[in-house]
Amino acid sequence: MAAGAFIFPAKAKLNFFSTTNLLNATAANFRLALVGSAWTPDNSDTGNEVWADASANEITAGNGYSAGGIALSSVTLALNGSGGVKFTAAASTWTASGGSIPAWRRGVVYYLGTLNGKVNPLVGHFLGDSTPADIPATTAGNQLIVTPNASGILVAT
Repeated sequence: MAAGAFIFPAKAKLNFFSTTNLLNATAANFRLALVGSAWTPDNSDTGNEVWADASANEITAGNGYSAGGIALSSVTLALNGSGGVKFTAAASTWTASGGSIPAWRRGVVYYLGTLNGKVNPLVGHFLGDSTPADIPATTAGNQLIVTPNASGILVAT
């Protein structure tokens, strides 16, 4: 006789993510980097797994943007109220100075360091504009603020 579908209770999901070192690692090592439209993510089983898979398409460093992106702050892992687990952080802010921060297409969240034997593993990525279109350059003296989606950076349902 075939067994029914396996069900993960909500708190078991939270415990599972906690034991994989998602947040047992140094929370300040989670980064948000910006890449241009030349990067086509490969989300398949054999696709992108580490920052090196996307980093060649990172926007040019300078004018307020640093290579490798910015550290996420207020990183949290919690139940989302719908039986899922939500990984999120506070908004990230860059201030353009001395010139413009270049246009970008996607934000890439990754861990700076080694987790589960992977060097700089990806957490995920998102389009800056769902059209999709490039987010225009941020001119000197202005802030570029990227706020995570209200449902979180990563949601496991």
